[in-house]
Amino acid sequence: MATVFARPRLQLFGVSTTYVVRKISLSDLVDALRLGWEDFKAVPTHAIVLCVIYPVLGLVLFRLVLGHSVLPLLFPLAAGFTLIGPFAALGLYELSRRRERGEEAAAWDAMRVLRAPSFGAIFELGVLLLVLFGVWIAAADAIYITIFDYAPAASIPDFARRVLTTSEGWSLIIVGCGVGLLFALIALCVSVVSFPLMLDRHATAIDAIRTSMQAVMRNPIEMGVWGLMVAALLAAGSLPFFVGLAVVLPVLGHATWHLYRKVVEPDPNPREEEQPRPPIGHRYAADFPASLFPWSRER
Repeated sequence: MATVFARPRLQLFGVSTTYVVRKISLSDLVDALRLGWEDFKAVPTHAIVLCVIYPVLGLVLFRLVLGHSVLPLLFPLAAGFTLIGPFAALGLYELSRRRERGEEAAAWDAMRVLRAPSFGAIFELGVLLLVLFGVWIAAADAIYITIFDYAPAASIPDFARRVLTTSEGWSLIIVGCGVGLLFALIALCVSVVSFPLMLDRHATAIDAIRTSMQAVMRNPIEMGVWGLMVAALLAAGSLPFFVGLAVVLPVLGHATWHLYRKVVEPDPNPREEEQPRPPIGHRYAADFPASLFPWSRER
């Protein structure tokens, strides 16, 4: 039994269709990870190249924190990357999509997302996640200041002693993790299938968010377990010094694509995207500004 989620008539890309949200099981989550691992093994060098920025960024971030006495923000910054992870994995979705269709998947193919008809909507949702990330960092900083005032940590051992051996430190852990969980829940509801849907079906940002929330409402336990699995794998991949993320991130990116495939039924009338387009012909002044938006002439 599946839930049919109708889209509004007004569309930015294409014509109005319906998305069918399925009820999945916990075994589907395991299978999505398995398929993600298979994709990673098929194109491991490409995936690592796409995601190597994360370990490097983690090391730079670690050094930045030590050099500017903002050690309390190290964990919020590292944990906050999970909020923008779905946007950062766009290239991995494209690689999984191409392998699914039996096409060659190379590193350059990941850049095809930049030419997707719905890239504007993808960018909009990416900006929203970046804003959410910034609000989370500001909230984490406010929580620390509220509990410990403005006194900086002298060193890593001093900071660890404050957090782990004092009542204020335990308050920081409980409140911080609670607020962080709220932000993670918002990000999960907004983006669990949004980016693959926009890439695959050219949905608008609003439609993608609505479908993603419908998927969570339809599968609350399964999506909650998925979020815990992602958090656990990211925590494991962050040790030591974020190096493990070079493997964990691409696997999760590929797995997210396969999770989307299990949650949202495929398009019954897929587009023939690989066929060459007919010549456009001459352009006239009357075409402006419509000529700035080539997707408006599609179909």
